Amino acid sequence: MNYNIFDKTAPKMPKPTKGTGFCKLLLSKASKDMHEPLVPMALPALAAHLTGVEFMYSDNIYYELCGQMGHLIGPSGVGKAQLTNLIEAIMKPFRDHDAGEYDKLVDWTRQVKTKGANKEKPERPEVSFWFPPADLTNPAFIQNAIALEKQGGRTMYLNLPEVEMADKMCGGHRQVSQTVRNIYDRHRAGALRATVDGVTGNPLLRVNITFSSTPEAARAFYRKDLTNGFFGRIPFAYKARGERKGRIPRQGVYDKEFLNQLNDYLVRLDNCKGRFVVKPMNKIADQLAEEMATLADLADDDMLFDLSHRSIFAAWKKAATLWILNDQTWTKSIGDYMIWFCYYDLWSKMQVFGDMFKGSLTETEDVSKKGPKNMLDSMEDSFNEQQLEALRTSFEKSKEGTKHQLSVWVHRGLIVYDEKTGLYSKTKAYLNRTH
Repeated sequence: MNYNIFDKTAPKMPKPTKGTGFCKLLLSKASKDMHEPLVPMALPALAAHLTGVEFMYSDNIYYELCGQMGHLIGPSGVGKAQLTNLIEAIMKPFRDHDAGEYDKLVDWTRQVKTKGANKEKPERPEVSFWFPPADLTNPAFIQNAIALEKQGGRTMYLNLPEVEMADKMCGGHRQVSQTVRNIYDRHRAGALRATVDGVTGNPLLRVNITFSSTPEAARAFYRKDLTNGFFGRIPFAYKARGERKGRIPRQGVYDKEFLNQLNDYLVRLDNCKGRFVVKPMNKIADQLAEEMATLADLADDDMLFDLSHRSIFAAWKKAATLWILNDQTWTKSIGDYMIWFCYYDLWSKMQVFGDMFKGSLTETEDVSKKGPKNMLDSMEDSFNEQQLEALRTSFEKSKEGTKHQLSVWVHRGLIVYDEKTGLYSKTKAYLNRTH
């Protein structure tokens, strides 16, 4: 295993090296304390520049790279606004395009108002917005998705600085879950919908979306959706408050020089077309699947195992985006980032929501004490069955599951059994694992 998601400290982001030099540019204007959450949160915006690209996953099915999402969580004043600054630089070509679309609507509105009551009104122009405003209504969201599908299937990107804004976009909180699932799985909107202009349609939702919120707002937003598939589809990036420091974090300016350098990478995304199979990327997905099963066995937690499936898939999509940014060339560094994306997502979920996996309602400061735990880490290097049984009981798990858990740990090479002493001992491979 590469990282310890049960630890309070965030998994350390790999250093950008060969193949991930783009990340250096991406973070060059951000304060150092925000580097780790900004990389995974920026990739959905970058992937929105892709159209007509598919990759084969480990299940032998091709997938588009749309449907990428992210939720940045951190206390007030931690620096979440830096994401918006970075997003605006990445999406400048989208803003330029949308400005032209707004001009069309303004001109159409002017013509409608100047026509007399008995004169024929001009038809509303067919417009599509690639980066709609955060206060987008549900009818406008559907109408825009229809227009984007007609114009070649471009991806719409949304950045919502408050997670509650998703309710307005989806038509109410009850509809958020279904909409997000349709976005993630690249499904259609689900039904024929009428917009404010009477337009009906059932568009394929090619959407990338990012949210931001405090931990308290995130817990309230997802509290009823932890097990319905909606929660697991969203990768999280959690930034804790950290130590009190009497120094304002320094940020740079996304100036013309930065935008010119960034544009060289965006061109690679815009020009990429076709179907691809990146075998090293799928090999890592298979590796992560095995590691996630081990993590779930260490905690004996089914929900953690279920969440890990989509964490792997989301990390795989991010790695595919980095592969394109690296001029369609694979490097070990991209693989290291893919692994980190997966672990960082699960670690973030554990930090903010861990206690809620079992329905507890503790304060956010106590979350890490109440969520799933690596039970093997809680045991001495050598222990007996009764000690594990007592630990399971303290974690409110059944005594009957003790023997099965020991059997799984032995099978995975995490522990060995000594028949002479009746003790189980942690293996060298487990003790020397990388956190």
